[in-house]
Amino acid sequence: MKDLQYRKASENDIDYLLDLRMKTMNPHYAASNLPTDREATLQRILYQFDKANIILLNNEPAGLLKINRSADKTEVLQLQIDPGQQGKGLGKAILSDILSEASSEGKTVSLSVLKTNKAQHLYTSLGFKIVGEDEHSFFMEFHEETPHS
Repeated sequence: MKDLQYRKASENDIDYLLDLRMKTMNPHYAASNLPTDREATLQRILYQFDKANIILLNNEPAGLLKINRSADKTEVLQLQIDPGQQGKGLGKAILSDILSEASSEGKTVSLSVLKTNKAQHLYTSLGFKIVGEDEHSFFMEFHEETPHS
């Protein structure tokens, strides 16, 4: 997707990220009976904050990608798209890039999704499979299909 860039999140982004998270995630947390207060929200934002990137579309903040790349796998910790930018294929484009990068390196991509979050349909459509679950979330992984010779 053109004009899609990332920049590392900083402390100056916390207000934006609080607002973004409340808009994108709190309905799912509420539906799962999980806490939605400011303190709990802030804790989730600060979790592995060094891996947080602001998604920029035409130089305007359009969401958050928090990603952990290790030697053998890539973990999508958080992906939030601003409601005003949802439904335009942005999440799909971002995930597709992550999947092709991981595949070229022979890595698994993992993420978790709240059971109340319809984003799981996007993940399934991209080839993620459910590999486990807990009370609130599905754990999903993407493995590159190795071609049979």
